[in-house]
Amino acid sequence: MPVEEFKNKLKEQGYKLTPQRRHIIDVMLNNKEHHLSIDEIYREVKNTCPEIGIATIYRTVQLFEDVGILSKQYFDDGCHRYEISDGERTHNHHHLICNSCGSVIEIQDEYFDALEQHIEKEKKFKITNHNVTFFGLCEKCINKSGDN
Repeated sequence: MPVEEFKNKLKEQGYKLTPQRRHIIDVMLNNKEHHLSIDEIYREVKNTCPEIGIATIYRTVQLFEDVGILSKQYFDDGCHRYEISDGERTHNHHHLICNSCGSVIEIQDEYFDALEQHIEKEKKFKITNHNVTFFGLCEKCINKSGDN
């Protein structure tokens, strides 16, 4: 999602893209492959915007989550992590977490379509969202440890 789309999303909700918000968006775009904690976002933003405070980071990340720019994840590591939201998908929270190195691998929704349909039909339950996280060892760590 380009910065102009973020700007439009904010504008639609009555907000402006301030310089501080722009710095946070830039950090998130530069780290699209990572899931950053508030502290990691703060450290990265401080490199280009040294005057920013941690409270601004918290408020801005919450705002970005509220308007759909960021998605919050919890990987059982003691903190929430954030990633750029994918506006095209309604369920974008599927991850494989390596217990050894901490790497995060994203997996696609189509794995869960049949299960979701089954649950809705059998349990008469309308699913509006879901979050799936698997914990284990990535290929690199399996090869390194010799566990198969």
